[in-house]
Amino acid sequence: MMLRLTLLTLFFFPFVTSCSPDISPASDNIQPLQRITFGSCSHQENEEQMWDEINATNPDLYIWLGDNIYGDTRDMGVMREKYEKQKSYPGYRELTSNTPVVGTWDDHDYGINNGGKGYSMKEESQQLALDFLNVPADAPERNREGLYSSHTFGPEGKRVQVILLDVRYFRDTVYVKDGISQPNLDGTILGEAQWDWLEEELDNSKADLILIGSGIQFIPTEHRFEKWANFPNERTRLLNLLADSDNKNVILLSGDRHIAEVSRIQPGDMDAPVYEVTSSGLTHTWREASEEANQYRVGDLIIARNFGLMEVDWSGSDPSVTVKILGKEREELGSYQIEF
Repeated sequence: MMLRLTLLTLFFFPFVTSCSPDISPASDNIQPLQRITFGSCSHQENEEQMWDEINATNPDLYIWLGDNIYGDTRDMGVMREKYEKQKSYPGYRELTSNTPVVGTWDDHDYGINNGGKGYSMKEESQQLALDFLNVPADAPERNREGLYSSHTFGPEGKRVQVILLDVRYFRDTVYVKDGISQPNLDGTILGEAQWDWLEEELDNSKADLILIGSGIQFIPTEHRFEKWANFPNERTRLLNLLADSDNKNVILLSGDRHIAEVSRIQPGDMDAPVYEVTSSGLTHTWREASEEANQYRVGDLIIARNFGLMEVDWSGSDPSVTVKILGKEREELGSYQIEF
C-alpha cells in the first residue's frame, strides 16, 4: 500500500534534546538523519525479541511508545528487576550503545493494567522509567509529575520535534460495562499541567516536522479497548489544538494494540491531513486473525509482531519519507510513501 501526502519541507539531523520550547541547534556539518525506528509492547520475559531486526536497519533514533516492559506491580524492586531484564538483551544493549533512545510509557510499564492517576506507586515508577531511558539526573523530567518530554533534532530549517505524551499519570477513570469502555465526558487524559505544556511546545515550535507519541491510539474510535476516543472531549481538544496551530506538518505515533495500522484524519481547517502510525507489539500479537473496524484506516490491518521504520530519501531536490511496518527478519508488512 503506497500512500502520498503533502507536508512542509522535512530534514532529520542527529539527536539534540530540549524539554522546553527553546531549541538547541546542532552542527550544520553533521550528516542528515535517515532512519527512525519506533515500537511498543515488549515483554521482558519473551526471548523472541526484535532488537536484531531493529539494529539491522542501522537506525539513527529509536522511540519507545509504551509497554516497554510488563511491570504490573506495586513492588518497585520487582519493577527494577524487569527493567534490568529488558536492558540485559545483547540486541538492546547494542541499540542503546549506538542509537539515541527516547520514549514514554503505557499501562504495563506504568505499573497496572489500564491504570490511571490512582496508581499508588506512580512517583516511584516514574523515576525507574527515567532510569531505564537514561534520562540525566538534572533533566526537567526528574522534577515534575508525569513522563512527558520533548526532543528536538537538527539545526534551524531542518528540525524535527518528537513530543511524547503521558496518558497514565493524570488520567481519570475509564468505566467498563460488559467488557466495553464507556465514554468519560468530563475526565482528562493529560491533566491541565501537561495540556499547558503541550500547547506551549506547539506554540513555540520551530520544527519542520512534529511527531507526537502516545501509548494509546489517537484517531480510531470504533474498537472497544483503550483509546483517546474513550475521552471524546480530550480527543476533540487535541485535534482542535492541532487545527489551530501553525504546525501543519504533524504525524502521530502510538502503540498498545498488538497490531499495526495507519489512520488518517483532517481536523478543522488544517491544510493537510494528520496521519497516525500505530506499531505494536515487539514480542506478541493477536492469537487469531480478526477484522476490526476503523473508518480512518489507510491500507491494511496488520496482525503480526512488528516495529516501525521511517526512512528519509535525500537523493531528490526535496526529501521523501517512507514509513514501513517491518516484522520478523525485517519482512515488509506495510509501506507508506510520503512525498514533499
